[in-house]
Amino acid sequence: MWVPIVENNEIGTDGAEYFIKKNIQNILQKDKDLDTLILGCTHYPLLIDTIQKYVPENIKILEQGEITAEKLLEYLKRHPEIESKLTKNRSRKFQTTESSENFNGKAALFLGHKVEAEHVHF
Repeated sequence: MWVPIVENNEIGTDGAEYFIKKNIQNILQKDKDLDTLILGCTHYPLLIDTIQKYVPENIKILEQGEITAEKLLEYLKRHPEIESKLTKNRSRKFQTTESSENFNGKAALFLGHKVEAEHVHF
């Protein structure tokens, strides 16, 4: 249920609160010794404020995005030759095979700003 909450822009709604609370309660009931909760989906960090309301403070929450970013940084430090292959103009281009309007809305949720994607056919 958490992915549809994000993709349908229901973050912070009563429905989102209900499902997140219910899911976390179910997880906590299954393991009384739980000490870490891994948010293993790119969508879940957008729900972190609500998730934190229902996860006890003694349980650590790991977000995969932070872990992935750290590992990428480590990789790039080990492979400095990649630097010479990168452009330096800091431009970004978004392309999608789905509806660009649909993609733009979802991407804006994740990035926190407007996105203009180009629809491509393969």
